[in-house]
Amino acid sequence: MSSHVITPGPYRATKLWNEVTRLFRAGMPLRKHRQNFRHHSSCFMASAAVDWLHQLLQSNINFGPDVTRQQTVQLLKKFLKNHVIEDVKGRWGTEDLEDNNMLYRFPSTSPLKPIPCPAPALGPSSMKKRPSLRDKEGFFKFKSIKKHEKEMLENVDPALQTQGEGENQPAGEQQVQRRELTVEDEHDIWRDITLTHLQRILGITSLDAVLDQRYVNPQNIIHNMTKVNKHGVVTLDDKTNDLPHWVLSAMKSLANWPKYDSAQPSYPGFERDVFKTVSDYFYSLPQPLLTYELYELFINILGLLQPHCERVAIEALQLCTLLLPPACRRKLQLLMRMMSRISQNVDMPRLHPAIGTRTLMVHTFSGCVLGSAEECDLDELLATRLVSFLMDHQQSILSVPEYLRSAISDHIQYLRMVQVPIDGVSNVDASNAVCLPMPMYAFCRQISGAEFEQQKVESSQKAMEELLEILLTDQNISEKDRRKRLKQFQKQYPDIYSRRFPSADKDNKTDNKPKIKPALLSIKKTKVFSIRN
Repeated sequence: MSSHVITPGPYRATKLWNEVTRLFRAGMPLRKHRQNFRHHSSCFMASAAVDWLHQLLQSNINFGPDVTRQQTVQLLKKFLKNHVIEDVKGRWGTEDLEDNNMLYRFPSTSPLKPIPCPAPALGPSSMKKRPSLRDKEGFFKFKSIKKHEKEMLENVDPALQTQGEGENQPAGEQQVQRRELTVEDEHDIWRDITLTHLQRILGITSLDAVLDQRYVNPQNIIHNMTKVNKHGVVTLDDKTNDLPHWVLSAMKSLANWPKYDSAQPSYPGFERDVFKTVSDYFYSLPQPLLTYELYELFINILGLLQPHCERVAIEALQLCTLLLPPACRRKLQLLMRMMSRISQNVDMPRLHPAIGTRTLMVHTFSGCVLGSAEECDLDELLATRLVSFLMDHQQSILSVPEYLRSAISDHIQYLRMVQVPIDGVSNVDASNAVCLPMPMYAFCRQISGAEFEQQKVESSQKAMEELLEILLTDQNISEKDRRKRLKQFQKQYPDIYSRRFPSADKDNKTDNKPKIKPALLSIKKTKVFSIRN
């Protein structure tokens, strides 16, 4: 039965529901059955439907192998409630479904849910947004300084671009009023750069359909990226929002079982009682750790959880989890670390007589990690899929993305240089200017277009030389991979390669001015795992 990936976009949960419904109606085998001395044609037994649908969900790229038989039964119950199926007497809605030999059939009416057409919002979501830094007239428009150096310089406020006309203007008109970066401006930069990266990764034209940006607090992003301990776990200014001491102690006990505390009780089943204590606490929280406001965003990330998109999904989840309130992100970090530790601990006794430890971790905590404010037909299945991926890749996902921190830091530093007020005349061609940082002020001098191009090539070549050194010295790269990447580097940048290795084949040299291309790889360091705060 063919299926396709439901890509990120609005109403993804509804599209997934329709996709499963379509596949179930098109593929479920129907035949004649006898029940209570009567024959019923074109129907199926509940147990047969559970078998068939369970196999479908486990093999479907939108759900995955972690779907359990019990979850399949729950989905069939929702099918009956929503009139996707009915019993052979035509009953549905208030009826119940069990994993037995009761007979059901498909109704003649279409069970697909309508997908709303995009329309201008009339409710609270249509409220005017607070203008961001890029929306303010006469200020800098955001562009990545690392990828668009020249474009960024060209987007300077026209008021700063006198282009050599200052000599013929009165002294009063030569004065240029520059504004300093405020705290609000810096917050806008943190928010705008993070959301721009997220939009690029998701591959959508706008985040408005999957994220209400009123709920994006730049102070959360700043806190989550700057206030972390040596293990990469968020630290809180207000300790009242932290995990209670007894919960943290219970989590440490399970994560380090059995070597955490020699004084802990040793009666049979103690570890199960501790596990229940932890799960009860997380389910007592007022809302899931990924918050109701970000539910639609995380549902859309599920569209990236494909084998060939793993790296993209990790990067997207890195950015999405930065939007969480710091207390939620900290709880999520500690919970995922505990779950991962328990799943890999061969000394941990079985916490459930019939379910494996990993499966138990995923299905126990899925509901307290992801959920919608209103009942959603696929909530449980979607949460299982996401939590399973989070647990397997928690070290990478819940670490601080250094590339983002560098991009934000460089952007703020650049704007501070060109925004500091200076007395005197401004005579700057912003498209061809080099800013020279000074102790208190930033002075600029006009340069020619040829000088600008020369400096751009020189800085780009220096970056490529540094990349080549990383390829040669990085101990985390296997020798096979190192040779492959060096060969690729030599093909793309023959001049730079030949300068580093003069004895290399000089016939590969094609041009004195190499064409600078994007970096071949990015090196990321994985933080050491620990459950300690």
